[in-house]
Amino acid sequence: MTTLDDRPAATLLRPDVKPGRLFIGGQWQEAAEGGRINVADPSTGSVVTSVARAGTADVNDAVDAARAAFDGWAATPGRHRARILHRVADVIRARADELVAVESLDVGKPVALCRPVDVETTAEQYEYYAALAQSIDGATRQIPIPAHAYTRREPVGVVAAITPFNFPLILSSSKIAPALAAGCTVVHKPAEDTPLSALLMAEILAEAGVPAGVVNVVTGYGAEIGEHLLRHPGIDKVAFTGSTAVGRHAASVAGAQLKPMTMELGGNAAHIIFEDADLDKAIGAAIKGFVFNTGQFCMGGPRLLVASPLYDAVVGALAGAVPHVPLGDPFDPATVIGPMAGERHLSKVERYVAQAKEAGGRIVTGGQRADRPGFFFEPTVIADLPDTSPVVQEEIFGPVLTVQRFDTEDEAIAMANGTSYGLAAGLQTENLARAHRVAARLQAGIVWVNDWAMLDPAIPFGGVKDSGYGREYGPEALASYTRTKSVVISLA
Repeated sequence: MTTLDDRPAATLLRPDVKPGRLFIGGQWQEAAEGGRINVADPSTGSVVTSVARAGTADVNDAVDAARAAFDGWAATPGRHRARILHRVADVIRARADELVAVESLDVGKPVALCRPVDVETTAEQYEYYAALAQSIDGATRQIPIPAHAYTRREPVGVVAAITPFNFPLILSSSKIAPALAAGCTVVHKPAEDTPLSALLMAEILAEAGVPAGVVNVVTGYGAEIGEHLLRHPGIDKVAFTGSTAVGRHAASVAGAQLKPMTMELGGNAAHIIFEDADLDKAIGAAIKGFVFNTGQFCMGGPRLLVASPLYDAVVGALAGAVPHVPLGDPFDPATVIGPMAGERHLSKVERYVAQAKEAGGRIVTGGQRADRPGFFFEPTVIADLPDTSPVVQEEIFGPVLTVQRFDTEDEAIAMANGTSYGLAAGLQTENLARAHRVAARLQAGIVWVNDWAMLDPAIPFGGVKDSGYGREYGPEALASYTRTKSVVISLA
């Protein structure tokens, strides 16, 4: 199953991944047309395996399998579905080493973070929704006419889960776990760049007792099979995480067929440091906010807004600290910053940093590719850019932080709200009244105070404005996989 990597930095086992196949109706199978997609290790750029390139015929088979399994799964008592979801969490933890190795190899995630964040969070999602699966119920309604009225919450049907490259495990399970808890069946299309953990999870779900056809995995290109899933008449709901541009298109296609969607899209969060902040905590949170997952985090904090009296001190602290954040082989337990997921992501970051230099931005630290094989970019801090700069206004999605100054609370809030995005935001302050006051005015689906990326399956997140709509996590996510039916029985 595994082979020792011959590089000294890789002190853990690196997986020897077999070529992947499609998982449809509980069976592993090759794509109908026999195509393959190569999968690269982003820390070296070398191809490590390939997966099946599904076509429309394969998607049709997967939807048919999910449709055939739906009635039985929907009729399964919530308590029994809960037992299966608890077993999924148990198997995830029992096979955590495999999941860590595969996710780190596929995405470039440092193993030191992948285990406690990606793998453990995935297990906790299944446990959380196992608990909620047992409490799906309706309500009686008092009405003035002679009738007994009540509501039922029923599963929405077959769900298409379309997920991105940056958090394959977490962002697929944030859809699949509540969908299964609600009684839905799923066709999962992972990102073509990072499909490996989706295939391993299909194996884990089957091992835990999820019936054949309830979860199906098709690997392939979004423009081919993702588009077909959106348009397929057998799909009842779409759960999508990805870029705002692709999300707009997905919403237009699904909307034309009146399919409900949950969409978590791009982000460009502002992180505000007020003059009364604990500076040591604030600097740590600011670094965490932009280097976590190599900046490939839609809820990252790439825009740092600093009160004028602290501006020079904060920029100086970042200049001293950021170069010492360990960058390197994701299989080295000391690594904090791994590679970008691929060359196209790395090139995009490179273009934005070049644009910042041309616009007069001051490169405080970093600013170029790391001098090593693979898709690495140095963590970069850019000061003194105007608020109108595209580097400030647009989502870079890499380890890049822009730093700007403000003079008043109102100015900070206006700057924070001054982009088209609204996924996350944060602030650093020791003033409790200010914390509540500013949090209420920030246009974002989640606001963090005095830290960053505090997440839990019980806390819903999602966007406003160009960051999408609907919520993942919490009971809000479960509700989005159900429909309410009213039953009114005459007593006259």
